[in-house]
Amino acid sequence: MAAREHHQAPPPGGTVTFVPPRKPDPNGPAAVAEVANALDQGEEPPRAALRSAARYLLQLLEAVAPGRSVEMRVPPVAAVQCVAGPRHTRGTPPNVIETDPLTWFRLATGRLGWAEAIQSGAVKASGARADVSAYLPLA
Repeated sequence: MAAREHHQAPPPGGTVTFVPPRKPDPNGPAAVAEVANALDQGEEPPRAALRSAARYLLQLLEAVAPGRSVEMRVPPVAAVQCVAGPRHTRGTPPNVIETDPLTWFRLATGRLGWAEAIQSGAVKASGARADVSAYLPLA
């Protein structure tokens, strides 16, 4: 995963603080497989596995589309900032995408197309850059 840097004005000593990258969930790949298997069997995936898989897939999106111009929200699981471009620093970001964990899983794994998800209302996207379809599917 690409390191995320947080730049601050150098203090009197002249050093800059860097925020370490988030560590990927070590159970993420197994959770993705578990959710995929449940969906393939026509079953509802276990809630804990879905949360873990959705969080892991958000981390993958953050890695393949580094940047801070779009906020991808999957409540109540997590939110990440991604996609290169103008950076947002305060308040509500101008480019926001929001969906539920199952829809995000389906998008990220190619089980649902971006246009279909937008058209059905399963994904809400606002802002000129709020389209991550070029990065999907992830896994």
